[in-house]
Amino acid sequence: MKRILAAILLLITCQSQAQIKWLPKFINQMYFNKDSTRKSSFVALPVLTSAPEKGLEFGGAGLYSFYADTVRANQTRVSSIYSYASITTQGQSHFSISSNYWSPKNIYYLTAAVSYINYPFDFYGIGNNTLKANSDRVDEKRFKLSLGAHQLVAKNLYIGAVAGGFNYSYYHDTPAGIFNTDALVQDRSGGAGVYAGPSFNYDSRDNNTYTTKGTIITAYYNMMHGILSNNNYIGGFFNIEYSQFFALNKKLVLGLDVQEQSLTGGQSPFYLLPALGSDEMMRGYYNGRYRDRNFIAGQAELRYRINDRFGIVGFLGTGEVAHNMFSISTLKPNYGGGLRYFFDTEKGLSIRADYGIGQKVPGESRQSGFYIGLGQAF
Repeated sequence: MKRILAAILLLITCQSQAQIKWLPKFINQMYFNKDSTRKSSFVALPVLTSAPEKGLEFGGAGLYSFYADTVRANQTRVSSIYSYASITTQGQSHFSISSNYWSPKNIYYLTAAVSYINYPFDFYGIGNNTLKANSDRVDEKRFKLSLGAHQLVAKNLYIGAVAGGFNYSYYHDTPAGIFNTDALVQDRSGGAGVYAGPSFNYDSRDNNTYTTKGTIITAYYNMMHGILSNNNYIGGFFNIEYSQFFALNKKLVLGLDVQEQSLTGGQSPFYLLPALGSDEMMRGYYNGRYRDRNFIAGQAELRYRINDRFGIVGFLGTGEVAHNMFSISTLKPNYGGGLRYFFDTEKGLSIRADYGIGQKVPGESRQSGFYIGLGQAF
């Protein structure tokens, strides 16, 4: 989860129908500009959080958005570059940059992302019924590169390929913790690998940043192979996601989203297992609290656009992880709501703040999470 400095939310509660005269020009340009000339735009957000295991974390996030074809921008979707960087007072760091590019008239769709994380995380075990009492602190260093290229081959249909590589390493100094004692945890020290595979996209959305109607189906299969001396993994990873949007009236939109992921092959490196919980799906759950070879989740989100600048949402969903077969009886709930501030009304770009609520495990407090980020959850 990326937590953005809450002071930004105070800015956006200001009168937004015109620029705020006492603010610097570049602040007005990023957050309150109403320019509709389809120019490129940039927004930056500060990062400031703290936790005992990392001390003070500070940094920033930025989003640059643009049209590949400004002459026919109404026929070309918004492209963007998103970056995030932070360091902590205990020497940990996080860096990522991702981009998506829509060529003129959306003939080609290209993606690229690279990230490096040197961070601790809480490991609870493998499966759909882990306990908070088993929480085990693990240090992680993770590098990942991903690339994608897709071409329009028929109306709304894109065919392409994805490829990339990764290198994960882990350190744990509690021999009696679940990370070292659970027999289900494979490849505790991590490993490096490469992957490639086919990708399929069907996309009939009216807008890729704030969708009011249409469908998007994304599916890919990563064929994976371990490299270097610390990884002999051979297997694959399958993902499919379906989203549908309905304009109930001029201000009200219903979004539906279903996703399934599966790790294939005879091995189960714990760091490749699908995990439940993020700022996009199953909001309210700590990412990785529940992980296993298979993951499924669905959600519905009702979006109300109050005006050009502000919106509110309510959402509910359910999901689970499983080693083999899913079961309706073990699905976990989530629900919550949030606010949206559209800093670029022409492109439909927004800052979002969501609070998600999850399952109440006996003997534990109810699971929940607060998220602030850029763009819609799906």
